[in-house]
Amino acid sequence: MKRTNTEWENTFFKETQANFERVGKAMQLDENIFLRLRVPEKALIVSVPFRMDDGHVELVTGYRVQHNDTLGPYKGGIRYNPHVNLGEVAALAMMMTWKSAIIGLPLGGAKGGVAIDPIPLSRQELQRLTRRYTIEILNFIGPETDIPAPDMGTNEQVMAWLMDTYSQQKGHSVPGVVTGKPIDIGGSLGRKEAPGRGVVYTIISAAEKIKLKLDSKTRVAVQGFGQVGGAAARKMEKIGCKIVAVSDLSGGVYNSNGLRYDSLMNYLSQNKFLKGYPEGDFVTNEQLLEIDCDVLIPSAIERVIHKDNAKKLKCKILAEGANGPTTNEADAIIKERGDIFVIPDILANAGGVVVSYFEWVQDLQNLFWKEKEINHRLWEMMSDAFEKVYATAQREKVDMRTAALMTAIRKISTAMLTRGLYP
Repeated sequence: MKRTNTEWENTFFKETQANFERVGKAMQLDENIFLRLRVPEKALIVSVPFRMDDGHVELVTGYRVQHNDTLGPYKGGIRYNPHVNLGEVAALAMMMTWKSAIIGLPLGGAKGGVAIDPIPLSRQELQRLTRRYTIEILNFIGPETDIPAPDMGTNEQVMAWLMDTYSQQKGHSVPGVVTGKPIDIGGSLGRKEAPGRGVVYTIISAAEKIKLKLDSKTRVAVQGFGQVGGAAARKMEKIGCKIVAVSDLSGGVYNSNGLRYDSLMNYLSQNKFLKGYPEGDFVTNEQLLEIDCDVLIPSAIERVIHKDNAKKLKCKILAEGANGPTTNEADAIIKERGDIFVIPDILANAGGVVVSYFEWVQDLQNLFWKEKEINHRLWEMMSDAFEKVYATAQREKVDMRTAALMTAIRKISTAMLTRGLYP
């Protein structure tokens, strides 16, 4: 098939697209569906000027990519990171399509981003940046068209500014335009912890399949002690496992006797980064991935597990809390090894979009649920999705990543063929 060079074809997007092509061809996917799903439906690039505190104006680039909305409105987070580009956002938008389909949500896939490091920005600068970016993508988003959420470098406060800016332009409050908001303005209980909690729910299911007992002898390493990794570590500790290593941007800490979640959080509240944490030995982010453990949770950035370290992994379960943490070359090596149970990203970290969906539904209904009900529904949807993907893997005799993609592509393909092509 002839390939076209486009702006979004960076390495991450090419690998994400290659995974789709590999599985689509194996499934003998309808040619019409194959062509339409391998690229996004829409991609928006915007210039985002905003004023700094000293009065001068900075200009950065923003993106919003909408991959597919066959099953429902586009859905996906917004990240602030200096390395954001169109290819990365396009890859993540495609992955959001697969996540929604695997779980069975009436949502499509999208992603947004701004190429900036938010850490040095003051609160006022961050607010001005967010409000201007919102204005630039205003006609691209909406509660019935495209619903953003937090991602790397953004949080519930950023979502509150986005929601307020959108609402000011519409002349009335529109809480359903975004998820991951503060509870006071229509956010959902359990949303912040949902991505990490969802990772743990899939680990529980995987452990049952390989007969791994999750107890005080189970060693867990978490790369990326942020919103996803932090919540996952907390939940793993709560069910009785031992957290032996965690890391953030500054590096990591390792203690074979275990690290205490509360102690780590107390240290971070005073020092911002893990570097210097006294109750363990310093390790780099690269070294953490090779630590001898039972469960490894990469939950930071993409492409951290590659051909050079894939053979050095010493875990029994690899639960991908981050998006795209394993390159295609590394995935092939892990598959050949055959001694690691991989829970792919589009399944493992889908907890965030599940509770985002719950928040969106609650906003539209003006009826809010209790946290216990939300967590129970999250458990049901994540465990059901895991069983569905695992059954596909067993039936088709394929690995879990392939099975997850098969599950998603089959659902979307059926819907696209049923709807037909307009005009």
